[in-house]
Amino acid sequence: MSRINTNISSLQAVHSLTTNQNELAMRLQRLSTGLQINTAKDNPAGLIASESLRSEISGINQALDNSQRAGNVINTAEGSLNEVSALLLQVQGLTNQAANSGALSPDEIKANQLQVDAILNSINRISNTTQFNGVKLLNGSLDYTTSSVNNADISGATINAAKIPDNGNVNIAVQVLASAKLGQISFAASGIAAVPTTIEVAGNLGTEQLSFAASAHNSAIAVAINQIRSSTGVSAVVQANGSLKLNSIAYGSKDFVSVKTVSGLFTVNVQKASGADAQVNINGNAASVDGLSASVRTGSLDINVNLTAAFGQNVSTGSTNFYITGGGARFQLGSEVNRNGQEQIGISAISTGNLGDSVSGFLSSVASGGANSLVSGNTIQAQTILNAAISQIATLRGRLGAFQKDILDTNTSSLNVALENVTASESDIRDTNFASETASMTRAQILVQANTSILAQANSSPQSVLKLLG
Repeated sequence: MSRINTNISSLQAVHSLTTNQNELAMRLQRLSTGLQINTAKDNPAGLIASESLRSEISGINQALDNSQRAGNVINTAEGSLNEVSALLLQVQGLTNQAANSGALSPDEIKANQLQVDAILNSINRISNTTQFNGVKLLNGSLDYTTSSVNNADISGATINAAKIPDNGNVNIAVQVLASAKLGQISFAASGIAAVPTTIEVAGNLGTEQLSFAASAHNSAIAVAINQIRSSTGVSAVVQANGSLKLNSIAYGSKDFVSVKTVSGLFTVNVQKASGADAQVNINGNAASVDGLSASVRTGSLDINVNLTAAFGQNVSTGSTNFYITGGGARFQLGSEVNRNGQEQIGISAISTGNLGDSVSGFLSSVASGGANSLVSGNTIQAQTILNAAISQIATLRGRLGAFQKDILDTNTSSLNVALENVTASESDIRDTNFASETASMTRAQILVQANTSILAQANSSPQSVLKLLG
């Protein structure tokens, strides 16, 4: 080299040294942070992908927390329901004991009533005080609210679950396609012949035998049958033309009327007729129907509707609408906030004024002063109410258990699998491979050292021109 103003070799060595120093700095940064991508320039496409995955990971982690919290809410409610169930069983035992009035004194029955009153007060207390993080769970605040229900068509509606749009409502359209029917048998006037006759009347509740004098009128037969309707499930009425009509007291295919001649002469030897369930559509879905009770379960709606007798037989104009306007407990179980990631469940009130039904009566009527208290002697009706209340609590516990097992637990398992896979994918993009980075760092260190030595030689090479000046 015969020029000293420009040292091309030195410039080349400096450029190479700068490149290798940057490479070494990058390797050191990756090893110190544990990340392959520390700034957007490290891998722009990878950064976009990893940020999307990080967002998904954050959503999954929160969904797991939400599922755990929802499980805690359900456990709290179910624990209280378990206590209510035990209390109802105690009332059932006391009612059964009070029915044994031939062996119990009035004072003992009054003592039983006092205990029943205390138990009913405990049930109301549990209903009003069970809460989670300040939210009451069993007082009806988590039940669904409805509007525009025509009581002439719908006697009651139980909404177990409904996905309600934000600031919206759900329209429920109920249409009767085929009428519900009673089990029914008709007999002409003077069914009993001119000899004493015994007949056996059977229905859904049981069987009883009735004896009549010779040539007994249908009016006498109807009175006798109606006196035992609570034992048989069969009622009777005399028509305007004098004929006798026997009906099951409830609608549906499981309800029947049967009449059998045991001795003497009756119009027929044996005759039996069953009722029929209504055929109902709810929001266009064929409902599962038991008499006048229709239910539908879909991914967005779980509802049971009790039809009135008049509406359940009105096929020509058998259509009615009402709205679910709010309520229910909403749980965000998905990683994204949308309808598909949410589940809702309704929890009805379990106070004594809500346990039971409008037909048999409510549990509050078993308290002192109530129509079905133990002191009043209406223990059969009290037992019927208790059976309905026990069934309600058991059904509610079953729904909560199914929600926890089939929705919350499976959702948690699914989210854990998703979390593992998404986290692994994000790690592949963003995390440092220490084996590879350590090898690359060693290479960069060697190159920097070599470049430093070469730069020193390149800087000293122009000194050779001094020999030409000598």
